[in-house]
Order: sequence, then structure tokens, then C-alpha cells
Amino acid sequence: MPCIRDVSVIVELIKSLGVKVHRRGGSLNFSDINKTGQPPYELVRQIRASFLVMGPLLATRGMVRIALPGGCAIGTRPIDLHLKGLEALGAKISLSRGDVVAKSQKLTGNHIYLDYPSVGATENILMAAALAEGDTYIENAALEPEVVDLANFINSMGGQISGAGSNVIRIKGVARLGPSNYDPIPDRIEAGTYMVAAAATGGDVVIKNVIPEHVKAISAKLIETGAIVEEQNEQIRVKRSGDIRPVYIKTLPYPGFPTDMQAQFMAYLTLGKGSSVITESVFENRFMHIQELLRMGASIKIEGRTAVIKGLKEMTGACVRASDLRAGAALLIAALTARGPTTILDSEHIDRGYECIVEKMNDLGAEIIRSEL
Repeated sequence: MPCIRDVSVIVELIKSLGVKVHRRGGSLNFSDINKTGQPPYELVRQIRASFLVMGPLLATRGMVRIALPGGCAIGTRPIDLHLKGLEALGAKISLSRGDVVAKSQKLTGNHIYLDYPSVGATENILMAAALAEGDTYIENAALEPEVVDLANFINSMGGQISGAGSNVIRIKGVARLGPSNYDPIPDRIEAGTYMVAAAATGGDVVIKNVIPEHVKAISAKLIETGAIVEEQNEQIRVKRSGDIRPVYIKTLPYPGFPTDMQAQFMAYLTLGKGSSVITESVFENRFMHIQELLRMGASIKIEGRTAVIKGLKEMTGACVRASDLRAGAALLIAALTARGPTTILDSEHIDRGYECIVEKMNDLGAEIIRSEL
């Protein structure tokens, strides 16, 4: 388990629900569940994934009250699909003083069609249905590797889930889940960020603990720009020595190009030879990093959900501000390629999703200093 801020927040939230959590190195152990407690607002507001306790709490306790989730300010990110799915399983849902209240004496399997293949909604429904009575079918389910990993984890505890990774997932409810030891999959977005950083700086970097299949869309676009990507079992080597060729990118649900890599790729393409185009089709407010890249000399024009990036020979260091996790990663990549020093304010956003990123980058030859302003 990575030592990142988002994991720390979720651990504190789980503790608040009456679960004992012990960390030993890179392992987390969960035990002695006391069926009391509700997720506190001060934790829920920090991370969107907090809403994923709703399905498990409904299934095991029959009631949950939770504030609307926080997280990165990258769009509206509605929770209606979560609620629609849980209601289909038998939950009664209402709003009270800004909180979502869900109750159910018994969850019952059902056929659920998602209007959009939402990862969070698929995961929330999956967890609730795992302990519901009868069979549940989730149609137009998210295909992301993280959904498959969650299904595999639940199955390791005695769940009966099939079809994860396809657009129809079948869940046969079981009475209870048992203990399990499990290793989660590597973070494909962390890997992708280092891949782009290597290409942007003209480096030659081997990234270990990667599942190459999970980063196919990233690899394909890097190769299209002229970078060399070599897959070697559970590691990837990325290098580049020539010009960065312009590309067109449109973010899409998996297996398409991930929205979580859009900002990092934009920072990379600012140094391209020619004009590149990026269309953001997943979140409507995910261009907040552009204003900061402009401070560093980038030439980017926005037309609705499309950004046109005109390549430059070099960027210039500046004082910029990270608005969210991936924007922060993009600014870090831009800073690595820029002439002169760059200061990134609100850099704590980066720590939400990257373990020891300063140390890792410095080991590769970067010169990054943390400081308190």
C-alpha cells in the first residue's frame, strides 16, 4: 500500500467507522470491526473516494449518513449513478441538511444499467451487491483495471463476482465475506506520470512495478510523439532523443486515454514541434492547469473542451500554483523541462497521489527542494 495522503485520509475515515487499522511498512491490516460510527465531514470533504464507504455500510449496517464528497475541483462529478444503483438494490435514500442518508433492512439483487460507465458508481454498487440477497447485473459497467482488482479482492474474501473488466458484471450475493491477504495492482497513473516525465526531459528511465497492459493508451501516444517505449515483463523503459511530434488526444473511459493523464501530457506537448490538440470529454473543468502553464510561457488556446497547444523550444521557470493532484504533477513535469527555477505552491496536492515523488525525481537527476513559505 503506498504511503500517500489519500490513503492516510481513507484510513482515518475507516477508523472513524469503528475499524482497527494497523500499518506495518507497506501493509495495512484491518480488524475488530465495531459496528458504530459515521464518516465525519472533515474527512469526507478531503477526498472523493470517501463516498465509496456507502455501499459497504449499507450492506453491513443497513444505514449510512454521509456528506457529499470532496476531492479535486475538476468538475461537477455527480453521484446520481451511485444513488440510482443503490436504490435499485433496495436502499431508501434522502437528503438531510446537506448529507445523503441511505437506509435498507435488506439489499436485494437487481439488474442495473449505468447511463455512463462510472468507475466510482460501479465500485460502490459492486461492494453493496456482493452482500445482497440474490443476483445483480451491472450493465455498461466501468472497464478500468481498478474495478477488476476490486472484484478480485472481494472474490478472495469469498465473494462471487464474474465479468469484471467487461461491460456486464454479474454479482451473486453471499451471506458474509471472510479475511484475506491481498496485494493491490500498481498505480497506472503514477507509472504514466513517470513515463511522460522521462519523455519530456529527454531522459532514459526504467519504471518498475508496472502492468504494461494497463498503460497501453499512454504508451501508444508517447510512441506517436517520437518517444521509445520498451515493455519488459513488469517494467517499462521510456527514452527520447529527437523532436516531440504533435498528436491529437481525446480523453475517454478505459481503455481509452485516461483523463488523469491529460494534464501531464499537455505539459509534455508544450515542447512539441508543431501544434497538438487535446479534447477533454470526461470532466468539464479539467483545464485549470493551463493558466499556470501560460505563466511558464506555454502557448495554449482553449475552445470549449478542446485545447490547442503550440509547441515551443523551451519553457521558463515561474511561480505557479497546483489546483489539484494531476495539475500539480503536470506543473512538476513542466518545471523539470523549464529554463530557470520554478516554485510550485499548494504542492501538497501532489502528495495525495505520489509516494516520495521528490526523492524519486531527485534520484533520477532532478533538483527539487521542499520548502515552507
